[in-house]
Amino acid sequence: MSEEDRLSAIHEVLQKYQKKLAERTNHHMGYPYNLDFDFGALEGLNKFSINNLGDPFIESNYGVHSREFEVGVLNWFARLWEIEQEEYWGYITNCGTEGNLHGILVGRENHPDGILYASRETHYSVFKAARMYRMDAEKVDTLESGEIDYEDLKARLAANSARPAIINVNIGTTVKGAVDDLDRVLDILTETGYTEDRFYIHCDGALFGMMMPFIKEAPMVSFKKPIGSVSVSGHKFVGAPVPCGVTITRMRYVMALSSDVEYLNSRDATIMGSRNGHAPIYLWYTLTLKGYEGIRQDVERCMRNAHILKVMLEQCGIKTMLNDLSNTVVFERPREEAFVRKWQLACEGDIAHVVVMPNITIDKLEEFVQDYVNSRARVSIAAAKRIASEARAAEASEGSDAEC
Repeated sequence: MSEEDRLSAIHEVLQKYQKKLAERTNHHMGYPYNLDFDFGALEGLNKFSINNLGDPFIESNYGVHSREFEVGVLNWFARLWEIEQEEYWGYITNCGTEGNLHGILVGRENHPDGILYASRETHYSVFKAARMYRMDAEKVDTLESGEIDYEDLKARLAANSARPAIINVNIGTTVKGAVDDLDRVLDILTETGYTEDRFYIHCDGALFGMMMPFIKEAPMVSFKKPIGSVSVSGHKFVGAPVPCGVTITRMRYVMALSSDVEYLNSRDATIMGSRNGHAPIYLWYTLTLKGYEGIRQDVERCMRNAHILKVMLEQCGIKTMLNDLSNTVVFERPREEAFVRKWQLACEGDIAHVVVMPNITIDKLEEFVQDYVNSRARVSIAAAKRIASEARAAEASEGSDAEC
């Protein structure tokens, strides 16, 4: 094959793949990713290998980095979650799971004999952390909404009061979008005799931790309360072409994890070694371009459109659930698997959900609902035809027996 033919073949493969991505993006409803972004202004950076090794606040010998952008993003989130710059430490992670792994690790390092408490509807990465770190873990029951069962949590804390507690608080569960009540958890810790030096709280805010500060009258996730860490995914609500996230903890807690690395001429308290240096630039670009007010408008539109989807589905006779503090609309699991795959729905048991993100318009919701109604009709008609066919077969069999 000539060089020209090889390049032509490569181009054809990439064109087909791009077309596939465009179609899949157009029918993306079940997972919490904001696909409404344009980083054309940053394309020139793709020719650089940008790597944020080690501590984002300490210069290392590696010079091709984006630490100044990373620190800018971290300061943005520090203001959002109300902690002074000199009191926090954090970094841009490779995903939300890494943020959970880091938060739980910081808790474990500060309380080596602590027990991890998390609800049954917690993201799987939290229990993965317990296995990785060889921690004792308690799976706490949940309410129908997906929120943690506070009475069960209280009973488990009381039963293990001799050991410190490391608690994962969900700011939006994976399937139902439920938000655990942080203030109630803090009250339960007080009631069961846990002083602040005997517990550590990690807030998993993968999606909704970014949204809740912009919702009027929503309870605040704030470092003014005695929490240990907060993590969110960057590619979810903000949107990015690569998975990424943000984790922030208190400086005094992370010191138990931090160590000098001579090879880097820096300190490191991160989970990973090499970290994507492009991700902080994507986040910085969007946050700077939109500002707090632009993010607020995105949040309000998502919450409004989630309610619209709920009403549309109910008008079609489809049972739904939408928590007050959520943009995740839960409904009956579609019985047609082709429909589930087409719209890339996340399913669990007999339920499925749509996560209404900034890229999902009212027109898209209308298209989805119409397609869902058609899917239900196809399933119902197929079932009716099957029953009729079975009835005809039985009738024919009875007629044949009568002739004999």
